[in-house]
Amino acid sequence: MANSLEKPAPTPAGAADARVVITKIFVTGIRIDAQIGVYRHEMGRAQPLIAEVELDVAVAGVEVLAETFNYETILTTAREIAAAGHIALVETFAERLGRALLADPRVSRARVRVDKPMALAPDATGAGVEMTLIRS
Repeated sequence: MANSLEKPAPTPAGAADARVVITKIFVTGIRIDAQIGVYRHEMGRAQPLIAEVELDVAVAGVEVLAETFNYETILTTAREIAAAGHIALVETFAERLGRALLADPRVSRARVRVDKPMALAPDATGAGVEMTLIRS
């Protein structure tokens, strides 16, 4: 436990003039099982997806979770989209995830990358899409 008589750490020279331009919140390696694909052998069965999300969020100087974007929301939202039913394209999954995250007014940009590791197996370790959505 810290001593109540301790002095706060000094602010480095020039730090008082610094300002946060944007906060990037990210989650990598999100593993989701989704019913996804357009081919007959993909219908009615779940396949793994690996997602990576990066958000530009308008927050600075926050000290409590309620004041920022909770990155657990990214995982929850991805799982909800997968649970909603069959999706034909990885592009559709990525766009739905990006749009859902942009629903939070603090989010100005969402970069979503979705890898479908079994798409070209065993000839490739993954294939997918990356897209960036911005608030207009």
